[in-house]
Amino acid sequence: MEETRFTLEHIWARLDDDNCVTIGITDYAQEEWGEVSEATLPEEGDEVLKEEQFGVLISSQGKHPLYAPVTGEVTELNEEVLENPEIINENPLTDGWLIRVSISSTIEFDELLTEEEYDEVLRDDLEMDEEDEEDEEEEDEEEDDDL
Repeated sequence: MEETRFTLEHIWARLDDDNCVTIGITDYAQEEWGEVSEATLPEEGDEVLKEEQFGVLISSQGKHPLYAPVTGEVTELNEEVLENPEIINENPLTDGWLIRVSISSTIEFDELLTEEEYDEVLRDDLEMDEEDEEDEEEEDEEEDDDL
């Protein structure tokens, strides 16, 4: 049974039946970061550590470090993404996956956010962004009144 979890850094992790975790960026991340033009990923056999940087995506909005959701050994990287990084924007949750990692335990995976928890984080972020925009508009109006 496959299960997908998420991080606050907008990384998804899908646990496969063979104790491998497939990792990619969320749809929210690809929308916020803009069109991805380059991906730098670890090599097969490299170890990635939970919450440590494992790669970088370069997009129209700049460089975006990628942080591992789990610790494990890279068993596969998505060569297609390295050759055609726009796939990440087209299908971030399927064809746009980045790496597969073999894990020895599911403890770290189980600690990640469920889809419901991740959606709640996004809703809270959007509400805060809207409040910030309203505050900025009020400040702009006050400055205009002072003139």
